[in-house]
Amino acid sequence: MLFNSTKTFLTRRALGAAIKTPVVPAVARLPVAVKLSQVRYNSSGTKEYTVRDALNEALAEELEQNPKVFILGEEVAQYNGAYKVTKGLLDRFGEKRVIDTPITEHGFAGMAVGAALHGLQPVCEFMTWNFAMQAIDQIINSGAKTHYMSGGIQPCNVTFRGPNGFAAGVAAQHSQDYSAWYGSIPGLKVVSPWSAEDAKGLLKAAIRDPNPVIVLENELLYGQSFPMSEAAQKSDFVVPIGKAKIERAGTDVTIVSLSRCVGQSLVAADNLQSKYGVSAEVINLRSVKPLDVETIVESVKKTKNLVAVESGFPMFGVGSEILALAMEYMFDTLDTPAQRVTGAEVPTPYAQGLEALSFPDEHIIEKKVAQLLRV
Repeated sequence: MLFNSTKTFLTRRALGAAIKTPVVPAVARLPVAVKLSQVRYNSSGTKEYTVRDALNEALAEELEQNPKVFILGEEVAQYNGAYKVTKGLLDRFGEKRVIDTPITEHGFAGMAVGAALHGLQPVCEFMTWNFAMQAIDQIINSGAKTHYMSGGIQPCNVTFRGPNGFAAGVAAQHSQDYSAWYGSIPGLKVVSPWSAEDAKGLLKAAIRDPNPVIVLENELLYGQSFPMSEAAQKSDFVVPIGKAKIERAGTDVTIVSLSRCVGQSLVAADNLQSKYGVSAEVINLRSVKPLDVETIVESVKKTKNLVAVESGFPMFGVGSEILALAMEYMFDTLDTPAQRVTGAEVPTPYAQGLEALSFPDEHIIEKKVAQLLRV
């Protein structure tokens, strides 16, 4: 019960790792190579942003523009966030706008929902979405259902955000992908950014949306740099929730993915082109719910083949939903049976070698597409 009730710092490490090594605060566990600010300027006006910096900028802009917005969560203020997403916001906006909470997800998630029902626009950070299982009642029964159950009278403008999905060396209790969990709930919107532009635009859209929005980030992307256009650098930039993006155009197969798997799919697409001459179109879902079915359908009309890629478990996942939609809307268009690439049906192992086998990688995606197309 230690891991479900007391929630000491021991919960921040996998059980096996905690037994072997001393537990250290999350701040000290940041990879040494990750710089907290990696913004670089290009002559075209485009800048290189890390996902962390993009999220930080989005929060700062929304706090600046709207006095109803505030942030709460574990270590978000004095420690600048476990992953430094809220770095500098306490100094800039003060302790009434950036609030450290006790280690009690059920409590501070409930406070966030209550504040939203009172007309504020809280941004609630979970140190990891795995810990949000403590707060799932507040998110679903209180946050997601109130608008409907009140006959549309009572909106609930709350944003829940934090790292989600597979990480590195944190084992089964810290590496689950909750896209399908929350994507199945009426009343919630669910987004999952990949690039820096995704991160900034989707988070700003989430904060402004009158519905509860789940923002599923990935900690392995926080320090990764992406180009950000001049338009995305402006304070009015927003990515519409429910609209996917074609990251790579192609003619032979459609690869639909989300979060960190988008980057892996792009690498696989390049390999397929160079090795087999296969032209793969890669779609970045960005939004799990609502899901942009139209963009997928239009792509499959062109390519005639479909592969869904995700890091979640195979049963009842995002990939399963996409394949079901393929049967409903793309059956007469497909030349081959739609396929999926997912995480393994196993709690994430702590051992590095086994962990690597538990999640998709570029080689697995490439191999699945090659088998599908028989090249």
